[in-house]
Amino acid sequence: MSQLLCHLSKLSSRNNDVLIHKSVRLFSTSPYLTLGTRVKQVLPGGCNIGDVLLFDPVKEELVTVPYKTIPKELMDEEMIGASHGWGFFRDRRDRSVRISDIFNPLASKSNPTVIPLPRLTALFCGQTEQVCNVAMSSSSPFGEEDCVVAIKFSGRQMSLCRPGRDLEWTNIFTPFHCCENSNLMYSKRDQRLYLPSPGGNYLFSYHLHAKTEDHPELHELVYRGHPELDHSEWELLDSCSRREYFVESPSSGERYLVKWYAHGFYSSVLKGIDYKTKRFMVFREEETTEGKAMCYTEDIEEMCIFLASNEALCIPASSCPGLIPSTIYFMGRGFGSYHLTTGDTHHYEAPGGLVNTPYWLPPFSIYRISDGLYVTQLSNPNRLRETNINELGRKWRNPEREERNLWWCTFGMIKLTNGSGGEITNSKATAHQVDGVGLETRASARHNAERIAL
Repeated sequence: MSQLLCHLSKLSSRNNDVLIHKSVRLFSTSPYLTLGTRVKQVLPGGCNIGDVLLFDPVKEELVTVPYKTIPKELMDEEMIGASHGWGFFRDRRDRSVRISDIFNPLASKSNPTVIPLPRLTALFCGQTEQVCNVAMSSSSPFGEEDCVVAIKFSGRQMSLCRPGRDLEWTNIFTPFHCCENSNLMYSKRDQRLYLPSPGGNYLFSYHLHAKTEDHPELHELVYRGHPELDHSEWELLDSCSRREYFVESPSSGERYLVKWYAHGFYSSVLKGIDYKTKRFMVFREEETTEGKAMCYTEDIEEMCIFLASNEALCIPASSCPGLIPSTIYFMGRGFGSYHLTTGDTHHYEAPGGLVNTPYWLPPFSIYRISDGLYVTQLSNPNRLRETNINELGRKWRNPEREERNLWWCTFGMIKLTNGSGGEITNSKATAHQVDGVGLETRASARHNAERIAL
């Protein structure tokens, strides 16, 4: 153990470029669509053992993560969104909210992370029953980054809080009726939250630490170019329902405005209105001689965009073998993929029929930094996470296992694992023993602690 700590200390002296150059990605999952959970065994105390069900759009098949503990806190809660691989869950009875990594296939099976958030409160003319989507400013809700989570409700209410810091939500009343059903998006480049207006002519943005009385900044979008369509095709699109998504690539910072056209029809299966996707239009943000403009494009190079009921994702195809560059993967108004250059649509067959929790998860990866030192994190080729070594915990769950040389970091939290699910997790900074080896961490040394880039 002491040798590992020494090795980590040496790593901290290297710069990020060296670490990125030396790290080797051993494994990366596909972007998965959440399908739900399937209970297999009821345990005393309220927890269940079950399967986590995901859909792989590359292989077009069901992915089952078996024998995962479903915490009792999530048993009767509904999933209302996902961001950075974290699922958001709400209890309808008391409006409490929790976020969990239960759908992360590389997270702990025996002890999924569950983070409680304050109870939701509705504004005088708002509601908290119907959720548009959620967004997070960081993939580390309990890390040292000042992470903010945001929930956009149908209507004019948006709520913000910082996990582990705020005791209540900051409720914001958006002043424009046009944003009642807008899809919320967080920009790492600007560190702001964006809401596109219907039609995509404007963007409304809020600072991460906006207060209840704050008004959004208004950004008018200027468009350049459009697809060459005949009159009948434009008439068909005019009759379609349309949604706008503002999306940013975390690796390059490039931004796109996506217009999603879907035709409504009566479905005897749903006994109501269903939608069939007709086409997508993508406009790339570019600098022109007259300033920034949204320029029509049918080629977003190696990027892929994922649209569903959550914040839109933008992922390089190279991050996962099998992804098709310049393609939009969608769920909600049909289920399939749309190639921007050719205009071809490929439809998927949903496993088990209808999908009740249609949220995309970004790829999860395992990297080897050096011999015996591994990390797992959300795929982001341009950013390796910093984590304080004092967050190392002390609770060893499977001491009978012999192999204890695998360090991993999930969403910024350091864990020691034996490769079979046994792990150390504890936020207390006290002197303690791990497998007979003294490991000392001091709360007073928190600000002077060694930092490692993961």
